[in-house]
Amino acid sequence: MLETIIEKMKEYKILIGLSLIGLIIAGFFMINGQSSRRSNVAELAQETVTSSEAELEEISTGTKKNSQKEKAEPQTSSSEESEFLTVDVKGAVKNPGIYQLKKTSRINDAIQKAGGLMTDADSKSINLAQKLTDEAVVYVATMGENAASVSSNTGQSSTSGTSEVASQKGNKVNLNTADLSELQTISGIGQKRAQDILDYREANGKFNSVDDLKNVSGVGAKTLEKLKEYVTVD
Repeated sequence: MLETIIEKMKEYKILIGLSLIGLIIAGFFMINGQSSRRSNVAELAQETVTSSEAELEEISTGTKKNSQKEKAEPQTSSSEESEFLTVDVKGAVKNPGIYQLKKTSRINDAIQKAGGLMTDADSKSINLAQKLTDEAVVYVATMGENAASVSSNTGQSSTSGTSEVASQKGNKVNLNTADLSELQTISGIGQKRAQDILDYREANGKFNSVDDLKNVSGVGAKTLEKLKEYVTVD
């Protein structure tokens, strides 16, 4: 009887021992599994943070580049505008109209832009080598047309080239009697400068001498010297 009880106790000990070993092994795997999952979660979180930081950096860099580009574009546009001038080409040319040319352009460039001279154009009425000014009117007279009276007869502004012919004939523009269109026949005088002369004359009365032009806005010493051969006062 005692031996039977002892045998059964040994069997129970073995079963209990095996159960304990099984529980220990199961617990070990559970702990490792949780640790592995925690590690994976931590790695995933770290990757997410790193990815977000990289995306934010790319967005920030892209925003800075766009901002710099936007700032640079107006400067480029402004720079391009300053390199060009606008002139009105009229008279005996194939395609009269308003044209934009580089600031270094000559009257010949404007005429070529307008398609060239007509067959009845008087090439002697203009100085093809003369430099253009912004807002200038380039008028090409026809054969037999009186270049000096183009402005008064047609109501149009004549070219700086035309005024040179008038000057050679002794027909200088009178600063005290000329109107807006007549003043624009003077070499280097565009619409704005002509209006400035009229405004000065209205505010201060007649010009006492050609030298009074230096008091007009935008007329410096060099410009005055160039204008002297084309203008006079009564």
